[in-house]
Amino acid sequence: MPDEGRSNGVQVLTRAARIMRLLSEHPDGVTFTELANLVGLPRSTVHRIVGTLEEEGFVVTLPSGKLRLGPALIRLAVTSRRELRHEAAPYLEALSHELNETVDLAVLDGGEVLFIDQHTPRRRLRIVSEIGARFPVHCTANGKALLARLSDDEVRRILPRRLEALTEHTITDRDRLLHELATVRAHGYAIDDEEHRLGICAVGTAVSDVVGTTAAFTVVVPSARFHGSEQRIITALLQMRTTVQGVLSGG
Repeated sequence: MPDEGRSNGVQVLTRAARIMRLLSEHPDGVTFTELANLVGLPRSTVHRIVGTLEEEGFVVTLPSGKLRLGPALIRLAVTSRRELRHEAAPYLEALSHELNETVDLAVLDGGEVLFIDQHTPRRRLRIVSEIGARFPVHCTANGKALLARLSDDEVRRILPRRLEALTEHTITDRDRLLHELATVRAHGYAIDDEEHRLGICAVGTAVSDVVGTTAAFTVVVPSARFHGSEQRIITALLQMRTTVQGVLSGG
């Protein structure tokens, strides 16, 4: 019976995670009936799990009666981001030194890419972005690397209704973007070939920590230095990702 108990415990955790994931996709909240329909579980099961999550502060009931993620989970997410940034910093710096290029660390936040750290090289022509800056997800290497960690349905919900063309190279067709994200998943990295800004290219890859916080490392390069150096950049980036993912996974 101990195995059966462990199995039931894992199932409850899986269902709780599914409920919180669905609530994260609806920041304005959902009704209990909507949540039960979305999660595809019996109402009694959802009621029991939601009740426990509310007791722990992971879910709250709004005055309107709708449910949304609570402050305890938000605090956990903020702490996780801070820890991930701390853990990733030495690798960010090492990769920047190895390639002599700018390396960014970013997360997905509210349907945008949020820059949380950066290391720049000591050279005259370099790319610098402000920490806290927000960029679109559909035309940046870090944005596409982060989107590739989601299902196509989640991507469709996150993407704006209209994909703005920031350069002549920007992908503005949703189906074409989804097809590219499938390639990103297969290869492990995403490329921005002057899609966000003319004259700037980037390669990005994503890592996740033990609590599921995902961040993207991105090497940002002036296009004049990028073309012809893509493979060296990609190889170094993927090697770094393997190392960082092992550290974040506790390996």
